[in-house]
Amino acid sequence: MPARYWSASNHERLLNGASGTHPTWRMVMIRIDGSFGEGGGQILRSSLALSIVTGSPVRIENIRAKRRKPGLMRQHLTAVRAAAQVSNGLVVGDEIGSTELEFVPQTAVGGDYRFSIGTAGSTTLVLQTVLLPLVLAKEPSRIVLEGGTHNPMAPPFDFLERAYVPLLNRMGANVKVSLDVPGFFPAGGGRMVVDVKPTDGLRSLEILERGPLVSRRARAIVSNLSRSIGQREIDVVKAQMRWKAFELEVVEEKRSVGPGNVTTLELAYENVTEMFTEFGAVERSAESVAKHAVQQCQRYLKSDAPVGEYLTDQLMLPMAVASGGAFRSTGLSLHAQTHAELIQKFLDVRIETEKHGGGGTTLAVN
Repeated sequence: MPARYWSASNHERLLNGASGTHPTWRMVMIRIDGSFGEGGGQILRSSLALSIVTGSPVRIENIRAKRRKPGLMRQHLTAVRAAAQVSNGLVVGDEIGSTELEFVPQTAVGGDYRFSIGTAGSTTLVLQTVLLPLVLAKEPSRIVLEGGTHNPMAPPFDFLERAYVPLLNRMGANVKVSLDVPGFFPAGGGRMVVDVKPTDGLRSLEILERGPLVSRRARAIVSNLSRSIGQREIDVVKAQMRWKAFELEVVEEKRSVGPGNVTTLELAYENVTEMFTEFGAVERSAESVAKHAVQQCQRYLKSDAPVGEYLTDQLMLPMAVASGGAFRSTGLSLHAQTHAELIQKFLDVRIETEKHGGGGTTLAVN
């Protein structure tokens, strides 16, 4: 990859602009304090995505200040360099552990891209950084991402495929995702492929009701582990949710390089699909994994709001870029509140919320 994308020797050019460069390089740099709100990596990823979409240079300080290990970790560094590559941008501060970053983008350009984290770091989080800019690019793209596809600290591939991408496509995007090799934490080694075709632009989206239930499914995935672990998890789901046999499945994954275990419950409604995931771990019982997944699902079912906590966070960015949309959420986490505040620093939109007496919140982007 050419050094010009992130060479620190370009610091002066980045800050002051240079003749013949993109005109946005002389724009006022937006300053983001990465310690505000939840103070995590989402601030970095969305700042980079919004910088590319708006053409606004950005300086991010105190990166991941509220995490146990502040600064850029491997997956965050991969996201930074991915943002630079897809936008032919300049970046200063792209080093492991760096807590400050300056980024100046040009226009996102489609093409064939490969981003390898080199650890079990989340590929879906790296994708968050570049997907929306490439959706809006004039050329098609194919993105190959290597690393973790099922990571406890990030949306798993299944959520991306079943819950998020269908809604993004409903807004006018043309995105297809596929999983070549699952990568479970801590071994990683996964590979996913994302194909993006050009669009005329994103349109607004409203999700105010779930609509009728279309299907439901529980899957217990085991990789390089005994099938009995998955069966015990499915037995818990069957006992607590009373779902039918054809809605329950144990999947023995043969492609992964390391061991892994994930239990996922999926509720597909006419207007939205929600997923609830729990990850197995050493010295954690299969029953505990399944019970926690069930509890997530049951909390969602106690509300009639269509959009759950994690999908709430994901939908705000494309809706803001589309300059319109509304949905009812089961509630706004600190993560989502931080995201809403960040988006409004880049885009001339208002994100308004209204809490309901019975629980839940309506979020509108205007």
